[in-house]
Amino acid sequence: MSRRPRPAEPLRYGIRPARPTEAAAIAALLARAFADDPVMAWMVPAADRERRIARYFRLAQRQQRPRAGAVRVAAMGDGRLLGAALWSGPGRWKASAVREVAALPEYARVFGLRGMPRAGQVQNALHEAHPQTPHWYLPTVGTERGFEGMGVGSALLRQQLAECDRLGQPAYLESSNVTNIPFYEGLGFRVSGEIHLPGGGPTLWPMWRG
Repeated sequence: MSRRPRPAEPLRYGIRPARPTEAAAIAALLARAFADDPVMAWMVPAADRERRIARYFRLAQRQQRPRAGAVRVAAMGDGRLLGAALWSGPGRWKASAVREVAALPEYARVFGLRGMPRAGQVQNALHEAHPQTPHWYLPTVGTERGFEGMGVGSALLRQQLAECDRLGQPAYLESSNVTNIPFYEGLGFRVSGEIHLPGGGPTLWPMWRG
């Protein structure tokens, strides 16, 4: 497998809140980043998967924006997005029942008839394992293809983690890919268990940063 060449000059970008007009670009970026994710592959039909995942992340952003922390991006000066992260502040990680019910038709378009039960199983498993201690929650972070391993993802997370340290607040995430665990460990997270999805689904690793 060939390696993508790194840019000759250091990447120049900043971390900032996402703009409402960037929702589609963020969804497309995250769809590319999660195209091979084990849990997404288990839930989302193979046919037109990337478009379906992009639709999911459009919905996720709408569910996320009312929450503290919301959507953040790594963006270059010309507006090009290199990465995005969704955060929820303490006590704000779970969408209201009203929002979830209102979003059901959109979820159905993402997951289809076969994927909807699996998506529900994933949600139930994550909710059951979710810690009750107040914390910052990171449900999603992704880097644009071709920019992996260049520090974009860690820069996205370090800004909020520095704020967590300042306030003495923990952070939590679930890694859906075992190969990503060392990356999160490098930011101070530690594996706190395993989440086994029913029906032969993939494993997730909850990670806590105190």
